[in-house]
Amino acid sequence: MITDDMKKEPENMRICSNFRIAVIYSFECAKGNYDMNAKITLQERLKDLRNEKGLSLKELANETGFSSSALGEYETDDNKGIPHYVITQLADYYGVSLDYLFDKSPVRVNTNTDIKRLGLDDKTIDLLKSGQINNRLLCEVICHPIFPKLLADTEIYVDGVAAQSIQAINAYADTIRKRITNEYDPKADDPGMLILDACRIEEDRYFLDKLQIDIEPIVKDIREAHIKDRETATDTTVADRVNEIFEDVKKGGDNFINILIGTFCKEMGLSIKSLSQEEIDTLSNLFARSKNYKQAINQTKNKKMKKKR
Repeated sequence: MITDDMKKEPENMRICSNFRIAVIYSFECAKGNYDMNAKITLQERLKDLRNEKGLSLKELANETGFSSSALGEYETDDNKGIPHYVITQLADYYGVSLDYLFDKSPVRVNTNTDIKRLGLDDKTIDLLKSGQINNRLLCEVICHPIFPKLLADTEIYVDGVAAQSIQAINAYADTIRKRITNEYDPKADDPGMLILDACRIEEDRYFLDKLQIDIEPIVKDIREAHIKDRETATDTTVADRVNEIFEDVKKGGDNFINILIGTFCKEMGLSIKSLSQEEIDTLSNLFARSKNYKQAINQTKNKKMKKKR
């Protein structure tokens, strides 16, 4: 939506519209308005693996020889450096690969299966490698216990395996209906005739409904699992880090905008030196509109006034 403030901006600011949209999207994600398809952090992966085994930090400490306090920090503190030997030992203990720990692969153990044995064609392999689809979600769907039934029902429908049987049932019902009509001339609302009408099977509708019944528990179970993941994920969120930024601003010097831009670039993995002046101006304008920023400014002014008194 174009606001009055945007209309008043000089022309050189409007050339950064795409960058502005990206920044606004990032802030909306931080507030939880959009679902960022973020990767699982090492800390979250370690916590999930421990929870899968049903171990407390103290129990894991007894199993691995590391202190429970250090293990707790490894699971919660993004800034806590984890020694390489600790990572490899935890990977061995949980029976997973390092790629799985660092979320570079959804495969827990690298089996190096010959791709030819999977029976995938070139188009499927290219699609899986393209990043256009969510491979992790695809794996969750395939691994669901009801998926084989969904695939079997799909195969029956696509290959027309049941078509001949359905046609025979419909033909049988039609023959009986025709004979009753000729001999007894029943009314249109006759219960027996209505039952015969209900016995007819519309193949497309029947199988599409069946496939919907198959897929509903799959997506519901996966959705429920994702909700639990969000509830058990590391407590520190993007929103928490944004709030910390504003707290740092309150404690910082007078140049709040530069502090915000520098911290924002660090959080987003951007090099501040790579930003053009227009992009910096765009960020400055966005931060200046923030209620949190204005509040920080007012608090600083109030502190200065109290000191003068």
